[in-house]
Amino acid sequence: MDAIVEAALKKWPAVPHCYGWLALDARGDWYMRDERIQAAGPFPQVKGSRIEHEKLRAFIERNYACDAMGSWFFQNGPQRVYLQLEATPWIWRLSLNADAELQIHSHTGRAARQQSAWLDELGWLYLATDLGFGLVHSMDMALAADAVEAGVWQPQDCLSGELQQRFGFQREPGQT
Repeated sequence: MDAIVEAALKKWPAVPHCYGWLALDARGDWYMRDERIQAAGPFPQVKGSRIEHEKLRAFIERNYACDAMGSWFFQNGPQRVYLQLEATPWIWRLSLNADAELQIHSHTGRAARQQSAWLDELGWLYLATDLGFGLVHSMDMALAADAVEAGVWQPQDCLSGELQQRFGFQREPGQT
């Protein structure tokens, strides 16, 4: 977490949480959802404005965390901005390094190590890693298929409706 954010938390410890204004889609893109967008429909059917400002995205990604209930948020100074998740809290990007070894990185750029692989009834591939649980990005499925075919990953079957409970995250945090 940024030092300026930690200082703001100490200075203003009782700022109310924010819900419904920020979302993460299944491709790892952040979306702002103002009152007009929220009234137009639920996420992800109505996404809102994609955050394209590089420094704002980097600030969100550095201050992205999870609470004890499995709800993910962006710590914006003294205020927690809880996220709506289209799929999972992490979106995994895959690449090969110079030695042709498979690398896993989160949508926030953090390196991860695969612990298990999961395949749901829709054909979506997920990884449990040392960082947590996430969806493999759709553009990286060729590398993922190579890992499965080589026996590096052995996906277990799962039902998409059971993932939140099994892996301890919430797609739609409630106001508490």
